[in-house]
Amino acid sequence: MGRLDDIDIDLKRKIAQRMKDLRISTGKKMSEFAKDSEKDRQSLHRWEKGRGATVYTINKFCREIGITMKDFWNDSLFE
Repeated sequence: MGRLDDIDIDLKRKIAQRMKDLRISTGKKMSEFAKDSEKDRQSLHRWEKGRGATVYTINKFCREIGITMKDFWNDSLFE
């Protein structure tokens, strides 16, 4: 697989921002959220920086905060 193009890079940035915004909306700091969801803080940090978040990661993240995948993608970031 080749390098990411500008569209893919922009999508990675938007996914990272959405994950960060949703985590912040829980009222929890990164370390607290990671502990409560039994996630590694470093993994959470990588996801919020646009690295390593797969569709499976996003799905698990959504379940942790109580939203659907549809809710995740239904945001003005992705318009």
